[in-house]
Amino acid sequence: MSTIDLTAATFEQTVLDNEIVFVDFWASWCGPCRNFAPIYEAAAEQHGDLVFASVNTEEEQQLAAAAKVSSIPTLMAFKKGALVFSQAGALPAPALQQVIDAVRDFDVEAATPSDG
Repeated sequence: MSTIDLTAATFEQTVLDNEIVFVDFWASWCGPCRNFAPIYEAAAEQHGDLVFASVNTEEEQQLAAAAKVSSIPTLMAFKKGALVFSQAGALPAPALQQVIDAVRDFDVEAATPSDG
């Protein structure tokens, strides 16, 4: 599965409707973003059970600001609606794979304090 483009209108629903969602915040003028794009696309193809999404920060400035993105590229990962990873900078393929594995293994329920 290839990446999907997210907008302010689709961001929250996508994060809530899917167990694991990776989001790449990027811009067309950003060299490291362009270098990371094929690595991210390849990961999306390899992991069809996960959602790989992209946010064009030039077109979605309010969404990027709401997500507190201060530099790009920024990769975020959400699991069961919770932000479990956020890091600025382009990752090489092995590091991206480590993040994917870590997010898959991360137990959101154990990390979330209960209300009881």
